Amino acid sequence: MDTPTTYSGLVAFFIDFINILIPAIFALIFVYMVWKILDAWVLHAGDPAKVAEGRVFAVTAVLVLVVMLSFWGIIALVRTSFLGA
Repeated sequence: MDTPTTYSGLVAFFIDFINILIPAIFALIFVYMVWKILDAWVLHAGDPAKVAEGRVFAVTAVLVLVVMLSFWGIIALVRTSFLGA
């Protein structure tokens, strides 16, 4: 990667970094969600408290992912509508 020498190059560098960072965050959250659900429903299947905790976590995690994806989509829509990028 080249070192940016202009302001527009610096802005482009940060935008490229953010465009890589956001999907990575989504992937990490998804992997964490799958791990917690497997931990609650498969590894501790005999423990009713853990299963109930896993159910609450699953619903919460899915809602959080839907909100995050919606927010990301709205930002992309606004960006392409107003900025054309």
